[in-house]
Amino acid sequence: MHATDLPAQDRGGPIDLLVHGGDVLTVDDGGTVVTDGAVAVRGGRIVEVGPAERLRTAYEAAEEIDARGCLVLPGLINTHTHLAMTLLRGIADDVTLQGFLARVIPREAELLSPETVAAGMRGAIAESVRGGVTTALDMYWFHEAADDVAREAGWRLLTGPTFMDVPGPPDGRPYAERLDWATRYLASRTQAPGTRPVVFAHSAYTLAPEQLTAIAALARAHGALLHLHAAENAGEVSVVTEQHGMRPVELLDSLGVLGPDTLLAHAVDLTDAEIATLARTGTGVAHCPVSNLKLGCGIARVPALLDAGVTVGLGTDGAVSSNTLDLLGAVRVAALVHKAGGDPTAVGAEQAVRMATIESARALGLGDQLGSIEAGKRADLVVLDLARPHLAPRHDPWSTLAYAASAADVRDTVVDGRVLMRDRALLTLDEPAVLRELTAAARLRTSAV
Repeated sequence: MHATDLPAQDRGGPIDLLVHGGDVLTVDDGGTVVTDGAVAVRGGRIVEVGPAERLRTAYEAAEEIDARGCLVLPGLINTHTHLAMTLLRGIADDVTLQGFLARVIPREAELLSPETVAAGMRGAIAESVRGGVTTALDMYWFHEAADDVAREAGWRLLTGPTFMDVPGPPDGRPYAERLDWATRYLASRTQAPGTRPVVFAHSAYTLAPEQLTAIAALARAHGALLHLHAAENAGEVSVVTEQHGMRPVELLDSLGVLGPDTLLAHAVDLTDAEIATLARTGTGVAHCPVSNLKLGCGIARVPALLDAGVTVGLGTDGAVSSNTLDLLGAVRVAALVHKAGGDPTAVGAEQAVRMATIESARALGLGDQLGSIEAGKRADLVVLDLARPHLAPRHDPWSTLAYAASAADVRDTVVDGRVLMRDRALLTLDEPAVLRELTAAARLRTSAV
């Protein structure tokens, strides 16, 4: 929506926030860059994007961010993570996916509680806000505690009930009780603006076919996004094939689980036919290149997925498998790793940035609300400080973001029109207290590590 499309009563007058003076990378369909631009925000939404001189005259802002010498971009969106795994960072390095699970799952059963998840979550939000991440899709235990922490911090979180049929789950709730519990939760929860209900089914190797079918039905009954791991590596594909006589994507398709409200994490080990299946069903993919490389899972066939018309967003995975929640770092890896096959155009700078913004929003089913700086969308904004040697000179903003910028270059972060970080200082979290709490929680039962 352009300024001229706005109702007259929305143009000009008092607003809550004006970000002005920087170059605004809108990430709209045309890739518009507004030089010396401004973004006007009212009631958590973007009211207008345009030249700074005109918007400063037209609006009376209660709060301003002077972005001169900076790049203003949409908030980054992490489409696959396990945020409170910050508690376990560094305990499962240099192992395969199967070795990773063997180390992490028993430790989770001993360590996790609503209190420790809350501590891990505060650390994850602090790290994410510092890196310009304004939204995340978080699959983890004790999601209620995570949701409460996110709301307190003013940060956008998509989370919900997780299903994983394993002995002794951390929350002590057996699978037989989980459907009723999840149904009650989904029926009672009021969604925050810019979010939607989510149901998490861990994978086809931790859930039986009839369980996957029931979970998918639950998600659809509540208009929820269904998110699950699939085809993360050849080992997983082999296990599922041995169990069910079909590869993970084939199995999910046969069960009717795939569709436009389903998002698969990883999708590394795919055949041409499976890529066609994802395109046919409208199923999205959350690409996690750093985690996939670190666990030796391989390189997802992202160029083929994009060519087929599959929506591909970007994720970090948890801070155990990737050791960081730096989504800008994932942008760089996504732009580089696919060139290894010999085609430097396989995933370009602009495509990689879009994967972390508007394509991630579309993968979540929220492309009409998030992912670009356009009038009417939620006001999730990042101000990136360009006054640094490694960012000069600047010939192209997409290139700057994809190949040169880092999380440390983020100066200000805004979620829903609320400034969560200004001049690199967190405003809604007590960072020293967060770090003390995270460290103390992670040390619980250290003898088990």
